[in-house]
Amino acid sequence: MAMLEILRKRRSIRRYRNRKIEDGKIELLKEAALRAPSSRGINPWRFIFVTDKSTLQKLSKAKESGSGFLKGASLGVVICAVEGESDVWVEDCSIAAIILQLAGQSLDLGSCWIQIRQRMHSDNISSEDYIKQVLGLPDNFLVESMIAFGYPDEEKEPIPIEQLEYEKISGPANIA
Repeated sequence: MAMLEILRKRRSIRRYRNRKIEDGKIELLKEAALRAPSSRGINPWRFIFVTDKSTLQKLSKAKESGSGFLKGASLGVVICAVEGESDVWVEDCSIAAIILQLAGQSLDLGSCWIQIRQRMHSDNISSEDYIKQVLGLPDNFLVESMIAFGYPDEEKEPIPIEQLEYEKISGPANIA
């Protein structure tokens, strides 16, 4: 699939079929994550691939809202960084996240990104701290996001080109 076609087809999918993702596809996702660009080649990110349904169920409760669909996914990827390794860890983790989503789309997998950084699990515990507890992560891990993956159980049409916000682009002629 050509990159522009992958971008056109990629949509946030929140409902998944009860179908295991093949090990080979998970290995390709791991490779894609590790090929993500990183400022100065520091690679501060860490990726935790979760397929255990019980753990996915717990992780689906990471936020007060907006993470519940993870319980129906076949795979969750928690994207973290190690504190102090890079001053641009948020950017590096965000780039890796979209690389993962685009790779997933190329493998016919649906996905949805879940913001974790600066979000709350409850009134007294952050989403990040909740995830650290669930996964037993060290204190120096910074959790940026999670991504749910699975075979889609919903269809979404690409966003029509007429709905793209070309007014947010300045420069030479905007040619579709």
